[in-house]
Amino acid sequence: MTDSLSRRKFLKASGIALGSTTLPVTPLIAEAATAKALASNPPEATRILANWLVESEWRDVPEQARYEAVRSIFNWVGCCLGGARHQTTDRAIAALAEFSGKPEASVLGRTERLDILHGALLNGITSHVLDYDDTHLDTIIHPAGPVASAILALGERLGTSGEDFMHAFILGVETECRIGLAVYPSHYERGFHITGTAGVFGAAAAAGKLLGLNEQQMIWALGIAATQSAGLKEMFGTMCKAFHPGSAGQNGLKAALLASKDYTSSNGALEAQEGFMFTYSDEQDFTQVTDELGRRWEVEKNTYKPFSCGIVTHPIIDGCIQLRNEHGLSAEDIEKVSLRVNPLVLKLTGKKTPQTGLEAKFSIFYISAAAIIKGVAGPNQFTDEAVREPQVVMLRDRVEAVADEAVSEEEAFVSIVLRDGTVLDRHVEHAIGSVQRPLTKEQLELKFADQAQSALPLSQVEEVMALCWQVEGLTDVGEVARAARAV
Repeated sequence: MTDSLSRRKFLKASGIALGSTTLPVTPLIAEAATAKALASNPPEATRILANWLVESEWRDVPEQARYEAVRSIFNWVGCCLGGARHQTTDRAIAALAEFSGKPEASVLGRTERLDILHGALLNGITSHVLDYDDTHLDTIIHPAGPVASAILALGERLGTSGEDFMHAFILGVETECRIGLAVYPSHYERGFHITGTAGVFGAAAAAGKLLGLNEQQMIWALGIAATQSAGLKEMFGTMCKAFHPGSAGQNGLKAALLASKDYTSSNGALEAQEGFMFTYSDEQDFTQVTDELGRRWEVEKNTYKPFSCGIVTHPIIDGCIQLRNEHGLSAEDIEKVSLRVNPLVLKLTGKKTPQTGLEAKFSIFYISAAAIIKGVAGPNQFTDEAVREPQVVMLRDRVEAVADEAVSEEEAFVSIVLRDGTVLDRHVEHAIGSVQRPLTKEQLELKFADQAQSALPLSQVEEVMALCWQVEGLTDVGEVARAARAV
């Protein structure tokens, strides 16, 4: 509220005297008082959400949400297999495997079996290390990583049915995305990696559903998750970025397990003045957590990447590939590449001279050059060797980018100037893979198979794909995990 009457009401409610004998009330003081008054009586968001999670039944979930959830799981398993042999995964297992307990959880695409907490961590890492996983565009959360990693490990141990698994998955995605919406974009702009910070809530909610937590236990699970919420954007371009969804899955599962034994936490972890939302963000919208529960489903907005890097770069890649294919371009033809993008693109992917494959995912300069030269932007374009290819480096140095507030996060403008003076322009409003231009089932299958063959033989890949499409009808979701293990 910004008008003077509203400010006076809030100041009065906050105990600040008004009148000629007091000091003048500045707008800054008024705004602080407004925030304090709002914070003093927030809705019981934690309890409302927990109650809904506990009471939700599978029959309440509409067909469209179920359909998109299956696509999400399918895509997630493919990404786990694609990242199974990455050096990030190798190093994590080398460091932690000897500390694992009872081997009850499969690491997809590998021979190792770990305890369920380490299993959740490792599958969360593998699912994200290629930056090829799903994206909820309204929050930039990668929903499946934390949630599926937690409940596949738990489900493999419990022998959970596919129906119960999918119900828990959908509720977990709903939880993390709603909490993300409640604090986005302020939370993200402050430097938090929202997949890690919000993902832990989704993992806790989903695991808590599988464990049959009651309302009080679910409240505690959300609170235990809140106090473990972590992830920094500073880690982008390093192995720690993939650690975030893995850690969120592990910590969310841990939260639910603790709560199942009545391990207590705050009852107001989301809404308390020193709880998650007021501590982690300058803005809070509690209605995103509490309103329309069971009537709108965030999983229906999930999207799947055709390119193995950050979603903000996809419109640029799409435009570059379109121009390359339409005009038969080669690097030698090009004098300059000019990009006009949303400021977030340069903030996240402004590295001009990346030296490793992980760094290259955060260089719009490299990404544009590689897209033009190779015509694709898959995992093979983000290896350490690919980043140093002389032809790509030469074109990378001819790419310039300008940030423009008028350009939305979903669009980009690409202009390629040829050596003969010809100018080729392309405006991409929505990249392939977006809600407006979703990947087809066939495209998802090609993406899955292309990644998975780095970990499993083709015949095994086909078996895993079939199980993923049928996941809802499985009597034991552990079938997916066992089929996806390397032998």
